[in-house]
Amino acid sequence: MTTEPQAAPLTLLERLGQKLDQALDAVEGAKNFAKSKYQTEVFQLAEVLMGTEGGHRLLYSRAHRFEECGVFIGGPWEDATKLQPPLVAGSLAAQGVYPVVETLSELRVLAIAKGRAEHETMSAEDARDFLNEVMALNLGYLFPRDTEEERISSGPHRAASVALFGLLADELDLSHLRDEVVEEIEQVCAQRPIATDRIRAMIDLATRIPESDDESDAAGQRLAQFTAAIQGPSPMSREHIKLTTYREALPLCDEVQLQREATAFGSSMSVTGLVSEHHAVLLRFVAKRHPELLAETLSLSEVGAAQANEYLEFLRLVIKVGMLPTTAQSIYGLSKLLERGLLSRREVTTGLRRIIELDLRSEVRRALLARRAKRDGVTANSILLAGVISVLGQPLGIGQGNNPTCQAARGLSLWAQHAPGYLLEVIVSAARDGHVEMRFEGAAMRSDAIATGVAKHIDPDLDPVSLVLVPHLDRIYDGMMRHVALRHEDSHKWVNPALYGRWVAHGFASVFADLAQTTISSHEDFVRRFFATHHPAYNDGHELMYPNPVGLCVTNGHGDYLGPHAISLQRIAEGPDGSLRAYFYNPNNEGRQDWGYGVRPSIVGHGEREGESSLPFHQFVSRIYAFHYNPYEEGDGYAVPDAVVSEITEAVKRTWGRSFRWD
Repeated sequence: MTTEPQAAPLTLLERLGQKLDQALDAVEGAKNFAKSKYQTEVFQLAEVLMGTEGGHRLLYSRAHRFEECGVFIGGPWEDATKLQPPLVAGSLAAQGVYPVVETLSELRVLAIAKGRAEHETMSAEDARDFLNEVMALNLGYLFPRDTEEERISSGPHRAASVALFGLLADELDLSHLRDEVVEEIEQVCAQRPIATDRIRAMIDLATRIPESDDESDAAGQRLAQFTAAIQGPSPMSREHIKLTTYREALPLCDEVQLQREATAFGSSMSVTGLVSEHHAVLLRFVAKRHPELLAETLSLSEVGAAQANEYLEFLRLVIKVGMLPTTAQSIYGLSKLLERGLLSRREVTTGLRRIIELDLRSEVRRALLARRAKRDGVTANSILLAGVISVLGQPLGIGQGNNPTCQAARGLSLWAQHAPGYLLEVIVSAARDGHVEMRFEGAAMRSDAIATGVAKHIDPDLDPVSLVLVPHLDRIYDGMMRHVALRHEDSHKWVNPALYGRWVAHGFASVFADLAQTTISSHEDFVRRFFATHHPAYNDGHELMYPNPVGLCVTNGHGDYLGPHAISLQRIAEGPDGSLRAYFYNPNNEGRQDWGYGVRPSIVGHGEREGESSLPFHQFVSRIYAFHYNPYEEGDGYAVPDAVVSEITEAVKRTWGRSFRWD
């Protein structure tokens, strides 16, 4: 007696596909006036699929049926020829069913563009033109930015929208986007973030865009520079693509060839801020055999070269343990660390050596090793050391992505700039002991004794230091905020000096008059106090000694209030044109934003240092709601012209101030 082989159980995706087919059949079989009754199930299944791996592909495989079944009948998406690309972003960011129907509509148009579906009034060319414009208007979904606006207002379907645009990019010719993509790469690289995965993904996509036939294609030439930076900028690295063969070829080079290699890699890193895996192979070889080439390989100035020569043996140890192909991007941080002269500080060399020898907790080790793209034998200590090097070298390159952990990132940046020894102590405590301890108003506060923090989810793709420290700092911050929550002033008045340390002044000003922060009071006094403590014409010449924790009101391109955000005011200085500007660090590491009414922070071209954003002084004041100051260094606020104060207050009233009562 033979038994029939049992069929393999259906996967979740297959089961959902069957249910979707049945739902589409039901819509197709209903009269037009009754289709809305059956459309709901299609939308519900589509929403589930949008959150399931492979779900967008499955929906696309049925997209040719959407129009003929009547999925869009009775709604704004019914007539495909009336669709408007500028409205797509709003639908995808909306609540309820709108993002779902918009996604189905884009897939319908994609099916028409690819010839998988026919439409009476929309041709394949019309469909391609529509989708091309949609993608050009929504590069943020093709290359998700880490902005406060996207974090606050992009809606629950943001990840699904990113997946949708990934599918569109795979299916369509993106040649029309070449200039926009290259410009985006340049703008992101200019900010010199520590985490470069997004940049590398953008470069990878851009290289798949068909090249222009025009030999003078400027975008193509600029892209080639970034592509070489991550794939290998030297003739030898292009010849020996495999790292093993490149490593074997280096000892066979003469002095001229090695000099050429060192110069090529150092120059490429300096221009783009990006590092290739080959660079790590070269650096390790040079450190062992040709230390005289370290300055060129790391693109060091005389100051950095002197630091490298003085601490050569320790530098060799750091390179041996931390500078590997997996951690190659940290070579840029190492270069900047040497330029800062940090190896001259005993607490830094001692702390780095401790990181090398540290007995990491198992959960920390697992989290660090999970960041690897491949299993290559690198240790968790090597990954952490490389991450520490990056943070110390690039204090303004720390970014928290779309997590609401800007408070923690602000602390890491401040300590990396002004208290590297303390930062190293905190890292060791978190990585080895599993907690961070701070004192708040006379009592010890330990992170492992606090159940939750502000962030509901910590991004696993953060830089290694943030990955280790942010969960602890987030819980301590939340614990401190709850401790003073019932006081009748902004809790940051007490929390910021305690969380960040002695570098924060205890004077505090806020525009809000009530605990619930619903009423703006005495805004004119607030403006005068900021001028009296920060504007060189009114503050008796006192410059900022340390970054100032400032509360910012984030607005969208229409000036609408989105929510509060924590930044650090780095300095007040004249820009190249002689006008006074505020230079600040945005912990979400995305400085290009449109805050409405002409307020657009810049990242280059106005005297910004790497990682800084800047605004004209008056515009900056119009977007802040709280700051710290030293009351003993307050100047003459009364001398600020009434017209200037009124102009700033009116700017607040017509933008984010519209969301609050005024006292």
